[in-house]
Amino acid sequence: MAPKLPMLDQMRANPRADWDINHVRTCCEQNGIDLIPPTGGSHYKAKSPLLHGHLTVPARRPIKAIYIRQLVNMIDAHLTIVRGKKDS
Repeated sequence: MAPKLPMLDQMRANPRADWDINHVRTCCEQNGIDLIPPTGGSHYKAKSPLLHGHLTVPARRPIKAIYIRQLVNMIDAHLTIVRGKKDS
C-alpha cells in the first residue's frame, strides 16, 4: 500500500475531488495559512501572514475545483517565501 500523500499534494493532484471546508481547514493548518470563519455569510477567508490579500472560499460542499486550485497556488506562494526565509 502506498503512503498517504499530504493534503496539499492530494488537492494538487485532484482538485475536482469531493473537497469540503474541513479538508480546506486541515490543509491551511498544515501549511501555516489562517482560515477565518464567516461572520455573517457562508464564505471563509484564507489568509497568509506573508502574502497580500486573501482568498474567499465558499463553505458549500463540494467546493469547486477553481477554489481548490487557487488555494493550492496561494499555499505554494506562501511556502516559497517560508523556504526563502529559512535559506537566508
